[in-house]
This record gives sequence, C-alpha cells and structure tokens, in this order.
Amino acid sequence: MPTPTDDDRTLLTVIARMTALPGKEQQLRSELEQLVEPTLAEDGCVNYDLHVAVDDPATFFFYENWTSPGHLEAHLGNSHLVEFAGKLDEYLVGGADGLVITQLQRIK
Repeated sequence: MPTPTDDDRTLLTVIARMTALPGKEQQLRSELEQLVEPTLAEDGCVNYDLHVAVDDPATFFFYENWTSPGHLEAHLGNSHLVEFAGKLDEYLVGGADGLVITQLQRIK
C-alpha cells in the first residue's frame, strides 16, 4: 500500500506522540479525534492519521504529512490546536512537555 511520501519525497512528515494521564485515556482520545476533521481541511495537510499503541491504550500518535514547513507552522497556530494545547497539562503525562513532536524527511 502506498504512503503519501511515495509520490512526493519533499513532504514534511511529522510524528506526534503523547501519553494520557491515568484515567484520562478516553478523554484524551476524544479530544484528539476532534482535531482530525478540521486539520484535514487545512491548506497543506496531506494526511493526519490518529493511532493508538497496540500495547498501551494510553499512548497516542499522529502520523502527518504536510506540503511545507510553513503549512505545519500555520497548523500549529490554528484555533483548534491552540485550544487543545491549553489542555495538555490536564491530559498528558508530563503536561506540555509530554507532547513529543518529531519532524522527518523521507530519504529512500
């Protein structure tokens, strides 16, 4: 099955990882699910896929691809993301520091 970067190696791939505080797993999942639709409508968003770890239902990942770093920057400033960021201390192990964002560029 092809991935977005099969056709365009210049895409900026992002992996965002976060773990819910004990007892907050379902609330975090709900909050994350609500981010998907408005993000997919953003200019420059190729995909925005929400995953949960098979061996840890408290750990969530977004697998994202963006057409440029500028589009990712715009995404991070959109109201739905800013509102969610204000809740990180309430939902994540480590609060805001518990959100680990890694930017990747495909090489092969």
